[in-house]
This record gives sequence, C-alpha cells and structure tokens, in this order.
Amino acid sequence: MYSSIKKIKDTSERDRIIEKLLALRDQLDRQIPAKTATDTLLLATWNIREFGDNRNNESLHYIAEIVSRFDLIAIQEVASNIDGLCKLVTLLGPNWDYIVTDSTEGTAGGGERMAFVFDRCKVFFRKMAGEIVLPQTKLVEGALQFARTPFCVAFQAGWFRFILTEVHIYYGTSDKNNPRRVEEITKIATFLKDRAKKEGENYILMGDFNIFDTTDATMKALQGQGFHIPTAIQEVNTDLGKTKHYDQIAFNLKIDNNMTVFSEGKQKAGTFDFTQTIYTPKDIATYRKYFNEKTIKNKTEKQIESYYLTNWRTFQISDHLPLWIELKIDFSNQYLKNIPTNK
Repeated sequence: MYSSIKKIKDTSERDRIIEKLLALRDQLDRQIPAKTATDTLLLATWNIREFGDNRNNESLHYIAEIVSRFDLIAIQEVASNIDGLCKLVTLLGPNWDYIVTDSTEGTAGGGERMAFVFDRCKVFFRKMAGEIVLPQTKLVEGALQFARTPFCVAFQAGWFRFILTEVHIYYGTSDKNNPRRVEEITKIATFLKDRAKKEGENYILMGDFNIFDTTDATMKALQGQGFHIPTAIQEVNTDLGKTKHYDQIAFNLKIDNNMTVFSEGKQKAGTFDFTQTIYTPKDIATYRKYFNEKTIKNKTEKQIESYYLTNWRTFQISDHLPLWIELKIDFSNQYLKNIPTNK
C-alpha cells in the first residue's frame, strides 16, 4: 500500500501523506477493533461520493487505509468509470478483490455502480451474484423497478454463510418520508424477507437508504419486514454533518439460536469520522492551492471555508462516514456442544 509514496517527487506532499497516514492509523487503532484470523468479521458500508477516477493520489491512500481495516465493505456511488475502484484495490494489495455491478442508466440511477471490496484472506465468494429485479406484479408504484438495482452476493467468513444485499435507495425530494423512497425500502425488505424464509439463508441488507431519522416511515419500512438493526447502528449519524441516518446495516438471520452473530455490548459497531485526522478544518490553508480558482473567485474567506468543508473535501474522500459492525463468525464451541454424546 505504501511503496508508491516513495515515488512522490514533491517532498512536502510526501511528508504530509506520511504524517497524515500515521495519524489516521493511530485513530483507526483506537476506534476500530483489530482484525482477527478466525473469530470475527468486520463488515462495513460506505457511500464514497461519486467515486470515479477523480481522487488525487493522496486521497486514494487515505481511502485505502480506511478500507483496509475492514474485511468486507459495500461501496455505493462507484462511477461508470471504475479506474478509481481499480486503483483502490491495487493499493490494498494482492489479497484483495472486488465484485461490481454494471452502471445504472437513467436520471434516477445517475450512471452509478455498487461494489463489494473484500479481503480474500477472510472472506470467501460463494459464486453467486446478481441484481434484484422485481416481478411485474410487485413493481414500485405499480410500474417502476428500483432506481438503482439492489446488488445481491453470497459470501462466507468462517462458520458464517450469508447473502449480502447492497442498496442505494431513491432519494427524490428532501421530504423525509418521500413516498417512492419508503416504497423502495418496503419492496426490497419484503422481497428479501420472503426469500430468506424460502431459502433458509442469512440475509444482510446494507447500504445508503437515505433515511433521515430513525423515527421516520423509511426506518419503519425497513424494520417492519423482519429486519433487525442493532442499537449501536441506530444510534449513529452517517453523514459528514452528523445529522442524518442515511446508511444502515440490517439483519434477517436463520442461524441457530445459540450461535449469536452480534451481541449488544459485547461487540462493537459505529461510524468512523475520518475528518478528525485528514482534511480537517485546520487544513484548509494546506489544500487551498488545489481549489478550482474559478469556483472560489470573488468568494469571501467564509465562503471559501464552506466550499472546502462541504464540497471540495467531500469529493476527495466523501460526504458520508463509513458505517461498520463487528460480527462473530467462529461457532466451533457451540457446534461441538450440540453433537450428541454416548450415554
């Protein structure tokens, strides 16, 4: 991940990247549980704003550092040009891989892709991947498919076999209970609830649901179809401004009762606020030379600061925070205890 840093000719840039990476690594060490070989799975979702081949080299190193702390991460807003995603996976190293959808056509879809990026040392792709298309009788608003087709992939980590479905739900208007948004959430949650019951598989539904607040109809639509969202996930805001609950991780599990994947209080979950160490408010002077001069022309210092905080840095990293959860995946003891013994 770090060998390319030595090739940076601008010594001030190279020194800054090293300094910031060390600070970022320290923050990650303090706030994210350490990876384990077989005991746990660190699962995350992150909407990386319009993630194409549009990040500078410095930002890609920071994104790679954050992603590397998880075993499997769902990424939304991958651009139709996947060069940025490929560069990210190259930085992560040869043990990492990705699965990505095709780009979504139409205004609502914005040409976006969704991806899963995973560490093959921990996560096994079970050779099933597809996009969910609703049958004619169950279309959104009676006539529509999802604005961005949900992405469904089967994985296994340790003893835990599961199917991940990644979504980026329709936004539409700023109405917190936009009718189409509520219906899209209801449709995908109902579809997966029925499939989980039929197949006996463990389903995890995750991604950007554009949920404003946990009391909204959008959240109730998700929970009302049998999906459980841990309290630790519900308690955190996932936008950069920390006012919204856009991103969620929800479970519909068919695992044995004594094989608990997540225990409140015993395992951790939350968001990671990268702005504590990278692209902080104090860093504006450092990066001002990279701003588009036409954009900041005739702007006051306060307006330029707002541009840096709410626009420029969000296109370097994101306007969403990574949302993550630690899952237990080693059930060796429970399995052994369930084997009948001779009496």
